[in-house]
Amino acid sequence: MTRFMLFLFAFILLLAAPAFAAKYYEGYLQNGNFEEPPKKTDLDKTVLKGKYALPKWEISGFVEYISGGPQPGGMYFPVAHGVHAVRLGNEATISQTIAVKKGSVYALTFGASRTCAQDEVLRLSVPPQSGDLPLQTLYDSNGGDVYAWGFKANSTSVKVIFHNPGVQEDPACGPLIDAVAIKELYPPMPTRDNLVKNPGFEEGPYRLVNSTNGVLLPPRQKDLTSPLPGWIIESLKAVKFIDSKHFNVPAGNSAVELVAGRESAIAQILRTVPNKVYNLTFAVGDAKNGCHGSMMVEAFAAKDTLKTPFQSQGKGLFKTVGFKFKALEPRTRITFFSSYYHSKINDFGSLCGPAIDQVRVYPVSRR
Repeated sequence: MTRFMLFLFAFILLLAAPAFAAKYYEGYLQNGNFEEPPKKTDLDKTVLKGKYALPKWEISGFVEYISGGPQPGGMYFPVAHGVHAVRLGNEATISQTIAVKKGSVYALTFGASRTCAQDEVLRLSVPPQSGDLPLQTLYDSNGGDVYAWGFKANSTSVKVIFHNPGVQEDPACGPLIDAVAIKELYPPMPTRDNLVKNPGFEEGPYRLVNSTNGVLLPPRQKDLTSPLPGWIIESLKAVKFIDSKHFNVPAGNSAVELVAGRESAIAQILRTVPNKVYNLTFAVGDAKNGCHGSMMVEAFAAKDTLKTPFQSQGKGLFKTVGFKFKALEPRTRITFFSSYYHSKINDFGSLCGPAIDQVRVYPVSRR
């Protein structure tokens, strides 16, 4: 009997070995902040020469290795998340192959900004998934915009590709990338007490350690796999994923800031029972980040609407509001957006808006 139990235990360990070996992936890619410099022989002034000139990365086309600060010709490149960055010229690409878990969902977090033309675009790919990120909107005036982009791993090894698809008059023009990190995301589930998945926005993309501006989540048409699990960013512009270390949030570690007015919206599709009445509650307020003024968040569920005014004094105050709605279908979409546009009172070049958190939906009959 003892020998049988030992055999059974060894067999169970053998079956479980892949699970124990699986590693949770969170942090920078190899040389993800570009601080490991190329060899001097692989540089012609700022231009990288050769496919493997940028350590840990493959490059193609006109790629520059940039140090932040004043540049020749009078330009200034802010590198908000370190000292060095890369700039992608016309049709240029950088890529890195990484090991992942097949079937898992990941979010790439990266610092990116335009350097010349207003219509610069950064194309992200993890084949066969791809999305174009327009960079013409500057959400922070200091050039420290950080984005997240989600993908699902179709194999145990994937290639992460950043590409500049544009063709500008100046071949050196193109997006600047100054940090790249990754995080494995776990799919959230509803509970008996709350039909909303990821109701407090606790599961989300990696936060760059030296970033204080939050993480911009691009709209769904640019990102078919949401970097905010459970939620759809369905607007024309991004929303911002904020953390309690740098912002005021009502509960937990994270919240969402609606930074682009009616062009900044999030939604989720819930499983509901037709003709049943539900409560929807959420917290709304300001993130204590210099965003003042008369705010309003509009919430929609089925055919019911709530307009929530909030007078922000920038003190990080929140209030909890709610309304009842009647489900009409087995699936009900809930949506939140900001009615007005705002910028920081001490920095008119930085967009901001009301923050929401702690979204809850439950049947009226349940206490």
